[in-house]
Amino acid sequence: MKYYRRHGQMDLTDRIAIETGLCRGESFKEIAKRLKRHPSTVAHEVFENRTFIAGTYFSRKDCKLVRHCRETGVCGAPSDGCNRLCRLCLGYDCRKLCPRYISVACHKHEKPPYVCNTCKNKKLCIKDKYIYSAQYADAAVSRRRSECRKGIRLTDEQKTFVDELVTRLVKKGQPLTHIYAEHEAEMPISLRSLYNYIDAGELTIRNIDLRRKTSYKQRRKNAKSFYKGFADQEYRIGHTYEDFESFMKYSAADVVEMDTVKGVRERGKRLLTMIFQKNSIMLMFLMPDGKAESVKRVFDYLERGLGLECFMRLFPVFLTDNGGEFKKVDDLELTSDYEFRTNVYYCDPMASWQKPHIEKNHEYIRYVIPRGRSLNPYTQEDMTLLMNHINSTRRVSLGNKAPYELINEEDKDMMALWHLLKMDLIPPDEVHLMPDLFVKNK
Repeated sequence: MKYYRRHGQMDLTDRIAIETGLCRGESFKEIAKRLKRHPSTVAHEVFENRTFIAGTYFSRKDCKLVRHCRETGVCGAPSDGCNRLCRLCLGYDCRKLCPRYISVACHKHEKPPYVCNTCKNKKLCIKDKYIYSAQYADAAVSRRRSECRKGIRLTDEQKTFVDELVTRLVKKGQPLTHIYAEHEAEMPISLRSLYNYIDAGELTIRNIDLRRKTSYKQRRKNAKSFYKGFADQEYRIGHTYEDFESFMKYSAADVVEMDTVKGVRERGKRLLTMIFQKNSIMLMFLMPDGKAESVKRVFDYLERGLGLECFMRLFPVFLTDNGGEFKKVDDLELTSDYEFRTNVYYCDPMASWQKPHIEKNHEYIRYVIPRGRSLNPYTQEDMTLLMNHINSTRRVSLGNKAPYELINEEDKDMMALWHLLKMDLIPPDEVHLMPDLFVKNK
């Protein structure tokens, strides 16, 4: 019989099976056969992860004579210098020194099955016991595994290399995921360990240098009841999130999420953003204001630059919020000649999580243009530059690739968009996501 299993450590399910087998009085061989493991593996598991329960001996000594013992000076101290009974001494263990010591401890746990799970006298026994509990054994293994992984496991040279590389690139505004995706072959540690070392203060940079270490504002669990009247507005009829879900059940069309970003609470320029859910490529258009007419002009620009058929293939479905700039749904869905060009759907009120890709991607914009900074000084060329740096940032969710790297050159529609918007892949180590991006490129 082959007991070995080629993969996997023991988990809680295996340990429960072992505990059940021990309580039934089964041998290690019988338990191992059921688990498809070697008997020595099961024996080692029981011996290493059993729980010790100390006995309740008189004076905490397992000696047969301890109750009436009056011995003194067993340690060799002069009889006139120490009058304390040896069984009460805290400095020495009299059991190791006294020639009269007779142990009454149970030694059954020294041989298989190494535990007292099946002992008939277990409940009334006052001697030292070992019990195998699946829950305690699993906790002990997890604790040991965690403790053995603590601390720095790098040589001085490796630590210096990682510190200099990560510090230099983080100061450019690059996320750790992007840095690790580009330099994974050179890194002597995993991405998770890199975060842990920074958290432990082992590198020059600190948590405060990592933007995503900041906490997010807690969202309302249910805000629909506050906006029942809002959901009945005319422009939303046939374009709600429920309608979107119903449409997508019978369609394989690509979805583009859309939103706007503003700098400060003033009249002025507004940034229109779009993101393709399939590859996370984000498009950025600087508008003179936040009016519906400005959004329509962006749609018209894309339609004219790409052609109606190409536009329909690239942007079949838009999912956006309920901002006033998106309320003229007919202007967005129809061309100037009243031809259909796309579908527009709206998220539920206070439910930005329904378009998570673009909400998350806005973080990259805020790396370079912090909240409270006006968009009026910027130009469309600045936004194109920022768009290229963001889309050249590698992501774990994309298999450690940048969104631009997912574009297939044989995709004529996407290549047409590439040339129209002047997209350009930035080399990984030159990606810069700090407020001085526009200064460095002038």
